[in-house]
Amino acid sequence: MSDVFIALQDTDEARPIIEAILADNPKARLTHSPAMVKIDVPQRLVIRRRSIEEITGLPFDLQRIHVSLISLSGHIEEDDDEFVLSWKR
Repeated sequence: MSDVFIALQDTDEARPIIEAILADNPKARLTHSPAMVKIDVPQRLVIRRRSIEEITGLPFDLQRIHVSLISLSGHIEEDDDEFVLSWKR
């Protein structure tokens, strides 16, 4: 089983995204580095627009993730509602 990961800037803009990832991915492991947060998840990581909107109380366009994105590992599948990283077999 291989991990996927996403690394985001540790900013006010990214914090609701990070909170949503941790809520929606119970096996997520968070690592803080200077100005960066890395989240590793076995096999599949999902970011749900709805979860971010519940945290912020505001509409959220998943394309805004790219503003805070530093790096990622995994195959990307995305639409208006979900951003998913996984290793396809």
